[in-house]
Amino acid sequence: MGSARPDDYSFIRYLAAKKGVDDRSLNRHVWEKLVKAVLEMRRPAPLMVLEVGCGIGTMLERLLDWGLLVHAEYTAIDVAPECLEEARASLRAYADRKGAGLIEEESWLIFQSHSYRVLLQLEAIDLERFLAREQGRAAWDLVIAHAFLDLVDLPATLPPLLSLLRDGGLAYFTLNFDGVTVLQPEVDPDLDRQVINLYHRTMDERRVAGRPSGDSRTGRRLFRELKAAGARVLAAGSSDWVVFPGPGGYPDDEAYFLHFLIDTMRGALEGHPELDAPRFRDWVEARHAQVEAAELVLIAHQLDFLARVGAEAE
Repeated sequence: MGSARPDDYSFIRYLAAKKGVDDRSLNRHVWEKLVKAVLEMRRPAPLMVLEVGCGIGTMLERLLDWGLLVHAEYTAIDVAPECLEEARASLRAYADRKGAGLIEEESWLIFQSHSYRVLLQLEAIDLERFLAREQGRAAWDLVIAHAFLDLVDLPATLPPLLSLLRDGGLAYFTLNFDGVTVLQPEVDPDLDRQVINLYHRTMDERRVAGRPSGDSRTGRRLFRELKAAGARVLAAGSSDWVVFPGPGGYPDDEAYFLHFLIDTMRGALEGHPELDAPRFRDWVEARHAQVEAAELVLIAHQLDFLARVGAEAE
């Protein structure tokens, strides 16, 4: 069935809970174009990969499971050291489950199996500091940002991020939110619309260190911003989250995923001057109750992109 409302919330558990949601949401057309483009690069091994905002390492697990990485050096950065600690633990467990060899050498984790050899380096660093440090290196064949670019100032971040790619390098940008959130069944149609609209507005108005940090329509904006930054879009498509209960309730830990999202909305909007506080509290309780009863359906519209930079992008 559903799941009792948690007493507290863990971002790390949320990241783990959404892996299955992300797996089925990623656009397969864009993924297939990525696989083809990597094969056609014909770069001397290893493939140099950079992932920004890597969280607990679920994208690397996915790329190994889905066969993209054969011989690669994978640099993964995140601002949260606790996420990287969890990534190390999760990836050790992953290697055990898959029967892959795992060697730890100083700052590297080396994954080996009959089908791949991947050297992984994890670093806790803010993206802005990383970009300033690495500016002009053009060291990577592939840059990945998963469910991340809608949290940054896109016009300021995208050009220096793409400048880290070698000539002809690829950018794989996935799960970029694009302004549509649906929660069913309705609680109060007018209040539902108001809550969703105000929640999207918090994304548009978010500031970090006094600067813009995010956009509720990042997906559609990427068409323009990628072109402005000198990249050509090779493929794009929807990667919507669709979470719903089956006959046995929600799969895996997806009820927790939904509870976490509802609580995130509560935290973003609690005390908002345009909301009636008692009505909003009731709304939040009603949404949690729908998850507990295995009734809530979530749809969130997102877009995936594959782009190329350099001479081959012209």
